[in-house]
Amino acid sequence: MATAEHPLPARQNPRGAGKAEGFATPKQDTRPQCARILPKRVLPIIFLPGIMGSNLRMSAQRQQELGLKDNIAWRPDILGTKNIKKHSQLSPGERQLRLDPLQTTVDIYDPARPSDVSGDERHANVELDDSFNSPLLMDDPPTAKNGRTAVQKARERGWGEVFFKSYGELLQHLEARLNNTFSGGRVRQEWRDVVGVDPRAWNPDPKLPQQTLTEDELKKVATGCWFAVYAFGYNWLQSNGDSAKIIAQRINKVIDDLNGSGYQCKQVIVVTHSMGGLVGRALVHPAYGNLQDKVLGIVHGVMPAIGAPAAYKRMRAGFEDPGMLSGPQESLAAKVAGNYGDEVTAVLANAPGALQLLPTESYGNGWLRVRHKGRDLEAWPKQGDPYREIYKLRGKWYALFREDWINPSRRPPDKGGGTFERTCSYLDRVQHFHREISGTYHPNSYAHYGADRARQSFGEVVWDIRSCTDPSGWQNWPVVRDSRQGKLEFAARDANGVNNIGSLPYNDSAPEPMHATILPPSAPGDQTVPARSADHQLHSGTFKGVFRQAGYEHQSSYKDPRAIASTLYSIVRIAQNANWTC
Repeated sequence: MATAEHPLPARQNPRGAGKAEGFATPKQDTRPQCARILPKRVLPIIFLPGIMGSNLRMSAQRQQELGLKDNIAWRPDILGTKNIKKHSQLSPGERQLRLDPLQTTVDIYDPARPSDVSGDERHANVELDDSFNSPLLMDDPPTAKNGRTAVQKARERGWGEVFFKSYGELLQHLEARLNNTFSGGRVRQEWRDVVGVDPRAWNPDPKLPQQTLTEDELKKVATGCWFAVYAFGYNWLQSNGDSAKIIAQRINKVIDDLNGSGYQCKQVIVVTHSMGGLVGRALVHPAYGNLQDKVLGIVHGVMPAIGAPAAYKRMRAGFEDPGMLSGPQESLAAKVAGNYGDEVTAVLANAPGALQLLPTESYGNGWLRVRHKGRDLEAWPKQGDPYREIYKLRGKWYALFREDWINPSRRPPDKGGGTFERTCSYLDRVQHFHREISGTYHPNSYAHYGADRARQSFGEVVWDIRSCTDPSGWQNWPVVRDSRQGKLEFAARDANGVNNIGSLPYNDSAPEPMHATILPPSAPGDQTVPARSADHQLHSGTFKGVFRQAGYEHQSSYKDPRAIASTLYSIVRIAQNANWTC
């Protein structure tokens, strides 16, 4: 069906000039060319993805050392292609060297090199839906000098830096909705899932009741302002504090460039997913991003506010594979990230950012347990210090690290290897970071997360001792087999109760083999972050709204209609606090 008009892209012009560029059409085409002139006010939306949600490239040095044809270190959008088998079968040592925080950077788009690995060829993961409609991201007219496509404009906003199959739907949704609010003086139909809707439809916690958003409120926010949606990847292997400093520089540049072009841009709104929430909190901390005055507010999605025991479980037993029913991307991502503990430890034990996902001191005591026949034999931490009591523990089968898994590359630290001592030095910095941001939340914050009893998460990690009537001496049992997926087999004991390591395989003289298995998750959450951690936001006393939801898996949270609706609602509420000078 022919359209009634030729829409022209909204153009960001020098000095904020209100002008548009048309193009020649056949004279039988009488449709008018309609331009939208950008208002002077700009309130950018900055999206920060979760762990493994940013695309990384390795240094030329590491690429040469590994003899690779390309410099891709991590790019999950290639999952499902012929590359999946290759990447899922990487050895722990290869994973360690590919994902070295000292030899990786974010894969950022360079519009000046469209055919290069920095340009359109590499960032082909960005594909806009046929239904996508934003006046800010449209193809330039065919006659435009140095014209760009809508996809190229999106790439310049950083959309190709992130796991687009996971986040692309959200980015398009925010961009299209926030810049298409009214038509003919009335709110557009697609906003009817937010405007005039009782917020109880999105499960706000009753301690923080929310008021229905009206058309007049949306009109006051949207009139005279445009919302450019950016996605900023970050190196999730390095400290989130370091990432916050880099993101702060990029946000300052966005603001300065817009103001230098004649627009008025004073602040941004930040939207985060998972670990991106830790980056967002560090972003507004004086010791890191120091951007508290330039961030108008933050929307946190599924943030592990005080860490998640799943981080321990994954380093001992690999990533949970949710299965193809939860989504092919989620299942394949688990395979590539590591289905076995040694694969995961090789990367995360050497990555300060990933270690910051471990439970903090605020998580409390007793989340790591050893149990026998339904009775706890012991639980840690006991004195509120998981760093000393669990993470740095040595010589115990229930410790966080199997030391032989930390450096499978067998290289020295300056060549991409690692040591237990270096990991402990990272943990000292992790503890410092946790303490620094423990009470840091933007005063204009909103959050949504899963508190779903049907999406059970590791609120605690329980080692269950089995096939054993007498667990005495369990603390020092020697491990003879480790499945690398959460099952340990210990040396059997003979009739005198003596460990009989040399008798394997077991025979009649060793009747009592002993096993310990990590029990399945049992806490409400989103299959990754337990509600116990996310609820810290609710109890912080600084949030304006917290939505405790159900029905979605952690990585796919931003594909859920309630999560998206509550995010749009939260953005509008934050935008109401903007203080424009004209």
